[in-house]
Amino acid sequence: MDFYEEEEYTESKFDFLVWKKIFGHMKPLKKHLIIGMSAAIGLAIIDTLYPLINKYAIDEMVETGSIDKLPFFIGFYVVVMFSIMILVYTFIMHAGQIQQKLSYILRKKAFKRLQELPFSYYDRTPVGWIMARMTSDSRRLSDILSWGLIDLSWGLLTMVGITIVVLVINWQLGLILIGMLPIIMLLSIYFRRRILRSYRHIRKENSKITGSFNEGITGAKTTKALVLEDRNFQDFDRLTSSMRRHSIRAAMFAGLYFPSILFVASIATGLIMYYAGYEASIYDKIAGIGITVGTLYVYINYVGQFFEPVMQLANILARFQQAQASGERIMDLIEQKPEIWDRPEVIEKYGDAINFKRENWEELKGEVEFNDVTFKYNKGETVLSNFNLKVKQGESIALVGHTGAGKSTIVNLICRFYEPTGGKIIIDGKDYKDRSLGWLHDNLGYVLQSPHLFSGTIMDNIRYGNTELSEYEVYKAAKLVEADDFIREFEDGYDTQVGEGGARLSVGQKQLVSFARALLANPKILILDEATSSVDTHTEKSIQRAIDTVLAGRTSFVIAHRLSTITSCDRILVLEDGKIIEQGNHKELIKLEGHYYKLYTNQFKSKAIEDSKNG
Repeated sequence: MDFYEEEEYTESKFDFLVWKKIFGHMKPLKKHLIIGMSAAIGLAIIDTLYPLINKYAIDEMVETGSIDKLPFFIGFYVVVMFSIMILVYTFIMHAGQIQQKLSYILRKKAFKRLQELPFSYYDRTPVGWIMARMTSDSRRLSDILSWGLIDLSWGLLTMVGITIVVLVINWQLGLILIGMLPIIMLLSIYFRRRILRSYRHIRKENSKITGSFNEGITGAKTTKALVLEDRNFQDFDRLTSSMRRHSIRAAMFAGLYFPSILFVASIATGLIMYYAGYEASIYDKIAGIGITVGTLYVYINYVGQFFEPVMQLANILARFQQAQASGERIMDLIEQKPEIWDRPEVIEKYGDAINFKRENWEELKGEVEFNDVTFKYNKGETVLSNFNLKVKQGESIALVGHTGAGKSTIVNLICRFYEPTGGKIIIDGKDYKDRSLGWLHDNLGYVLQSPHLFSGTIMDNIRYGNTELSEYEVYKAAKLVEADDFIREFEDGYDTQVGEGGARLSVGQKQLVSFARALLANPKILILDEATSSVDTHTEKSIQRAIDTVLAGRTSFVIAHRLSTITSCDRILVLEDGKIIEQGNHKELIKLEGHYYKLYTNQFKSKAIEDSKNG
């Protein structure tokens, strides 16, 4: 199912299982919820009894012309006002606490799960979808579960309280008031369904717009290089125009909803005034006929009060329906089962992906073995089939082959970003599933083809993996990869801000910073994934000199298109369709004059031709 289509499948009926899961995350907020709902119930009781206080004043003082009970009335009135003030403060404070803390809890749990999920999840999940879950969905859910639940308590009790009071005082007038309730409910159902339908479309378009923003920003260079600004703008305009149409439609129905309820309330007011006015005009206390002016006031007042909680309840229920879709998506993320996980006994000994038990971690030496490994992606062809490979501690392995040969798959399996669908990967003589992901990743260094730098300074990025490293150690690593010179050319040196994603640095500079970061981690297994493919010849030589130094005594796997960078590797594996078709060191493979020889000589000729053109 398309991630942007999930807005369409949420049914309007409540899913109690989803809400049970959501309420389970509110257990730490139980105290705030109880206090907030108690305050709302207190307000509902006062709101119900408040007109009766005024009725007492009208009947006992205004009608009789006596002010003997005025001090009592004023004192009682002041007590009620202070009670309302305290209850409103309590209600707002605890509802706000629930809103902020629940949003924090949901985002924290979702982010923790994102740290635990494997590469395969990010391969198939759009960034915009994840961002929408972490921001708008968590905010919407925390909002309805804070203010909504407390408002629901107030609305229900107010409506029930008013119903009881009006029936006790004068059941005929009470029936007029209650008789309008079915009309109000029908109107509410009619409008809320249409408003909900429009909001579903709005949320769907909003997810698409979020994704479009992300793609537009991350792909800005490609857009400008291909002169696609106009087409991208047209696509974006189509999305925002669709969202605008549905927003206007939702606003129109929302705008008609309240006047419709007000019209029904006006009819009820007119009927009560007609009937109660006549009853008040013939009031005779001795004869026991008619009603007092105070009673007339009470019913007119209750007309307005009665329909407010009805509308509030309809609105809250509709918001719960909207929030249910958000809840389903948040729960889907939080409960997402990682495709790669450690067994309980492994976690018990080594710790999980967040909480490590380093004291139990064995030293990783660097022997790696593929034992009849088979691997295929979820919806793809088999990449490796009964693949076997033994790598000694400290051996440098180069992986060569055309796109799709299996180079990246092999290193991703070593890193346990994916796991074999058959066979075993053995590290230091033991199946790597018998040790934790944290243990393995702590001993890995990985330099990507397109390095990612985090917002902050160059210093922050180099020691990103270990913030306790000294500046001297950072300088030393930077010098090893020959990054120190260009860093010191910046006005702020190592304190230079790299910008989002390292935008202020060139590709080659980012690559060197990324390489220095990997070196500081002192990995036992180092993986270079096309680490020199995006840099100029001068920078490539700088990296190559650093590679020759740091690979000594360290197990390494190098993926390279530029074959000149792997001539010093201990062993070169030539891959084709997930199989090793040639292997040996550079000299041995050149003498063989096979596949590697052709690749190397063709690349050498191409480089010679390019150099002659340039100079």
